Parts: sequence; C-alpha cells; structure tokens
Amino acid sequence: MMIKIGLSIAVAALLIYLALPITMINVHAEKPIVVSSTTVLASIVRDLAGDQVVSEHISLPSVCPAHYDVKPSDVEKFKYASIVLSHGIEPWVDKLVNASGTRAVIFKNVCRSWSTPDELKNCYIQVADILEEYLNISVREQLSKSLQTIDEVSSWLKNYSKENGFENTPVVVMKWQQPFALFMGFKVVASYGPPETVTLKEYSEVLENATKARALLVIDNLPSGVDLGIKIAGEIGAIEVAIHNFPGAAPEVSNVTDMWIYNAKLLANALKAVSNSSSIESLRDQVLKLSRDINTLTMYLSISAALNIVLATALIIAFAKLRCAKI
Repeated sequence: MMIKIGLSIAVAALLIYLALPITMINVHAEKPIVVSSTTVLASIVRDLAGDQVVSEHISLPSVCPAHYDVKPSDVEKFKYASIVLSHGIEPWVDKLVNASGTRAVIFKNVCRSWSTPDELKNCYIQVADILEEYLNISVREQLSKSLQTIDEVSSWLKNYSKENGFENTPVVVMKWQQPFALFMGFKVVASYGPPETVTLKEYSEVLENATKARALLVIDNLPSGVDLGIKIAGEIGAIEVAIHNFPGAAPEVSNVTDMWIYNAKLLANALKAVSNSSSIESLRDQVLKLSRDINTLTMYLSISAALNIVLATALIIAFAKLRCAKI
C-alpha cells in the first residue's frame, strides 16, 4: 500500500514537473514580454505600453551594464521574450541569446544616450516605433504624453538651475554625466572616463585644470564607482557628488525624468555644502585674523607696560638724585 502511494506521489510530481514549462509558456503567452538590458529602456517600455506588455530588465540600476554579471534567471527572461532591447554597450546580450535559444527579435543600439531632453525624446520615439511595428500595439497617446512630460521637466530643470546657481559654476565631471552637467548650465573644466581607464597623465591633467579653474564640485557617475571622484575632490578641495544614470536606484525614481529631478536636487545640496564650507572657512579665517590681532595687541600692551615701568623707574631715580643734590 505504501509503495503504491509513493509511486502515485512520484508520478504526480513527475507530471507536474513535465507540465511546468508548458504552464510557464502559457502564462508568458498571455502578453508579449519585452526584455530590456537596462532600467532606462524598461522604464520607457512601461511608460509607453503600460499593461499591454510585460516589461522586464536585466542589469541592476546601480551597476554599469558593461560590467554586469548575468544570472541563470536572465537566461529564462530571454527565452520567453518577444522583443529584446539593448543599447549596444552590453557584451553579454549575445551570450544570453545563444544560451536561451530565444526566438525574440533582438534590437541593439536602441537609445544610445538619454542625458538631455532631445536625446530622451528620440529614445521614446525609437522604442514606440519598435513596439507598434513588432507587437502590433498602439502607443501613440502614451508617446505624446511622455514627450510633453519631458518638455515640462526640461523647463523645470532650467529654472531650478538658475535658482540654485548652477550656471557657469566650474565643475569636474565623469564623462557619462557631462552632457547632463552642460545642460544644467555647469561649466565643465575637466572630465574623466571610467576609473579603470584613467591614466596617471590624464589624472594629473584633471587635477591641474580643476585647480586652475577652482572647480567646486566633482560630479561622479554612481554606476561607474565613486573612489576616483572622491580622490579628485580631496586633491582639489572640492565636494564629490555621485548622481544616477539609471532609474530605479532610488525608490522615487521610476524613469529618466524622475532621475533628472533627483540628480538636480543632489547637485543643489552639494553646492549648498560648498557654500557652507566656504562660510566655515571664511569664519575660520576671521577667527584666525582676530586671534592674530589679539596677539599683536597683547604684544603691544606688554611692550607699553614695560616702557611705562622703565619710564617710571627712570623718573624715580631722577627724583631721588634731585633730592640728594639739594641736601
């Protein structure tokens, strides 16, 4: 009896196991799956297609896509994808395509840059065209709303830049963030590439240019690592601020325009910190000057007191001699 029950359980488990891939396929087949290499592309797909598709992404927002280490779950995402979108900077896309045996339509060189409003608009238009052509869904209304939002955020950023003194402020910038820094009105006096590629000569040139221009901030790219930016800031007496390049790194950052607003606030806080540091430095200088003045005054008073003593002694001696002479 126990043997029969055991066999029944085993057979049932086997049937469930064999049926699992079919079940997964059926679930995935309900909606087309769009797999994006980054959260940038995934957020654009969500903004445009909403619940018409299942939007997945591969690399984490805190990691540079070029350095992302793929996982077995990424193979599964590719396997059931209808479309795969990538920027063209991810060396692992072809590996996942081969490992998964996916029949998805693969798109590379999608949204190569998203640092400025014009670039981001092109990204939305490019993705919208792909979704409509290859998935046969309509996203025109959502595209129009998204483009309008980009324009509104662009105006907000320009006003925010003026209000917080970004314009013509000298800064050092990690190259991936340079277009955004320029759009925000900063004066880029030096820039550097990915930390692992920066030579000693390039590093020295950055320090020289930054020091000469009196750069106040070092604007770092968080996914690329912050150690080099912190080191540069320490060398030139500036403040390092690491901003984001991919949505999702903070809970309130769901897409690129959210990320821009978040980054702008980080930059404003960094400039306030510079101002506070300058105020503290100025106050320290005033205290040192006052201390020097007090020391000088004390020295003069000491000399004056000594002279008064000498003079008083001389007068006493003179008076004594005068009295002796009269006697």
